[in-house]
Amino acid sequence: MTMTGPLIRNADEAEHRWFYGGGLHTWLVRQAEVGGEFLLFEDDVEAGKATPLHTHPEAEETFYLLAGSMLLHVDGTETELRPGGIAVIPRNVPHAFLAQAAGARMLCLHTPGGGEDFYRTASEPAREGEPALAVDFNRINQAAIATDSMRVVGPPPFQPAGRAINPTAGS
Repeated sequence: MTMTGPLIRNADEAEHRWFYGGGLHTWLVRQAEVGGEFLLFEDDVEAGKATPLHTHPEAEETFYLLAGSMLLHVDGTETELRPGGIAVIPRNVPHAFLAQAAGARMLCLHTPGGGEDFYRTASEPAREGEPALAVDFNRINQAAIATDSMRVVGPPPFQPAGRAINPTAGS
């Protein structure tokens, strides 16, 4: 499928979903809207949100950090990502992230598209005035198994607070 015309959307016109892994997703471009070429959403997460160690077998995942900071664990190496920083994770590379003290707001890009089924299965529509969903890793695991677009390969890999990290690794 190819695009039939331009896509122009403001964030307030986008679909908003509470993710069971923690955070509010603003779906800026759904994969069907661009012929499956990519999926783009904004992820706004509170401090302390951690993902399990996981891979994406059919897509690269790119994070562009807009605000806050996060600790990335990619293929065994931990690196701090700060505003304006970017990380591109190849498919099948184990990775996880931990939102730091200020939380994090980032753009997430999956290329090609294909992860939308996982995120849709692992989230609920966000309605104005309703509180965020509680984190539910069982629901995340079920969505991963059902869609096979994300594979959990271990628990969050982060070390206890106070452990030194390498803020320049990967740069």
